[in-house]
Amino acid sequence: MQYRDFTPLVFPSELHTFVIAGPCSAESEEQVMTTARSLRDEAGVRIFRAGLWKPRTLPGCFEGVGEAGLPWLMRVQDELGMQVATEVATREHVELALKAGIKMLWLGARTTSNPFAVQEIADTIGKNDAVTVLVKNPISPDLDLWTGALERLRQSGVERIGAVHRGFSTYAAKTFRNPPHWQIPFDLKRRFPSLTVLCDPSHISGRREWIETLCRQAMEMNFDGLIVESHCRPDEALSDAAQQITPQTLAAILHRLSVPRRQLGEQDEELLSWRMQIDQIDEGILEMLARRMQVADQIGRFKKEHNIAVVQSMRYEQLQRHRAVTAQLLGLDEAFVSELFSRIHEESVRLQTFDNSSPQTDEPTP
Repeated sequence: MQYRDFTPLVFPSELHTFVIAGPCSAESEEQVMTTARSLRDEAGVRIFRAGLWKPRTLPGCFEGVGEAGLPWLMRVQDELGMQVATEVATREHVELALKAGIKMLWLGARTTSNPFAVQEIADTIGKNDAVTVLVKNPISPDLDLWTGALERLRQSGVERIGAVHRGFSTYAAKTFRNPPHWQIPFDLKRRFPSLTVLCDPSHISGRREWIETLCRQAMEMNFDGLIVESHCRPDEALSDAAQQITPQTLAAILHRLSVPRRQLGEQDEELLSWRMQIDQIDEGILEMLARRMQVADQIGRFKKEHNIAVVQSMRYEQLQRHRAVTAQLLGLDEAFVSELFSRIHEESVRLQTFDNSSPQTDEPTP
């Protein structure tokens, strides 16, 4: 299928890396102004983001201040000279935001996943050259669903459109809150080479200690910019506290990232695609190892409670024979697989014998 490309967005920025930043939620006028001023003066950020309407998974969580926060964002725009952006999920949100004077909106993952909601928002915005709409990827790793949301906006007359990669939800054990599946935004960029695609390291990671690593990875992959959650007092945040960083921390990260990027050639893109696949596979291996060790720990506790010896020699030998056969069928070197699983078994022994008085031997155990 042939896809018609989007026009790239141009944003105000004094940084090598274009950045949108601000708190997950607008909580108070003081919090909004303090954070925005610090982001502008210390981190050089020129576009301030803050959620007013927060779609929460469970009832009873903080769901945003709503319409009451619109004047706070307009103070940021009028007094600090920053462009402001907020999330919209319904026709009413769009109408209130546009009436207040907000010119940048974004669709969250839940909204992108619902074509009816996207169409309603697209029809409400209509042909408005002054409005920029950013579309976060859907909850599920579905490239066509993401593309469909972008196309619905364009067909309704919206011209300034960009995409935001925030990772994808999964129920399985995982390193990140929303695993990135880097190949999907990469394929989106292949469909639409001029489409502006930003990376949201905050929602991918779910933890502030991963923010810099993900920012760097996104820049190495030639994303067009970043959208980062930043709060003047992140530990006190009413939503997503663990993934927010201070403006000072963001400033330090951006300083370390301040290296002009080169354009990728076709050979670079092919190599990058392979590397992304390797990264994703490696993350999966680590997640599976973590799950395996959790089960090994539970087995160790069971053995201790029932006075069962940690080491089961026959079981170990049986597993090694089975792994050798599987390795052969998969075209893997048997010696390599044997050594790999010996180390895994040794770690299982360490977990099961930690503070465990059960009988032991020197042999490995699963």
